[in-house]
Amino acid sequence: MTWILTRSGRRFDLLAPKADQVSTLDIAHALSQLCRFNGHTSRHYSVAQHSLLVASIVPTEHQLAALLHDATEAYVGDMVRPLKLGMREFYEGQCLVSLYDEVERKAWLAICEHFHLEPDLPACVHEADMIALATERAQLMPEHAGEWECLAGVTPLNKPLENWTPSRAFLHYHNRLLELMQSTHRARARSTWERVDAEHTGAAAPQCM
Repeated sequence: MTWILTRSGRRFDLLAPKADQVSTLDIAHALSQLCRFNGHTSRHYSVAQHSLLVASIVPTEHQLAALLHDATEAYVGDMVRPLKLGMREFYEGQCLVSLYDEVERKAWLAICEHFHLEPDLPACVHEADMIALATERAQLMPEHAGEWECLAGVTPLNKPLENWTPSRAFLHYHNRLLELMQSTHRARARSTWERVDAEHTGAAAPQCM
């Protein structure tokens, strides 16, 4: 058995995921239930809320990618960074690819195909992810002198993180996801018609009815 059963009743095959197995409802539901930092926060703070924060930092044209940057966790779960990096180093030392990395990569490609995203995330999404991480550590984690190397030089946001229930995080995430899908698809359609105009007679593009 290589598949999981999702909230919507779909089968998602971890070893051979397909774009039609991806669901906005499944992603929003699972991410709203998943807690950041493996649950070691002062209160429930979901991956969905984190993703909304990241999306709010980047330029408009990259907000859909930012909102979905952790969408694979809806299917493969969230693994703490030290363990993920340690597993990667272990496998690379044997000239192998980490099984988790490979399963996550395949899930990400299926998600990208479903949402018409480029697999390589823009640099601004990675930067916003670190800003969000710094903000969350400052507000949600206990004080500790240990440094997190990935946050060197990163300044956290100077605004309080709201206290959301999973159900509220689900609604905010899913609504924003649908909004960004609509705006992104409109922009893509407009760009396509503009390219058609330029390549042909220069006639006005057909109007959407």
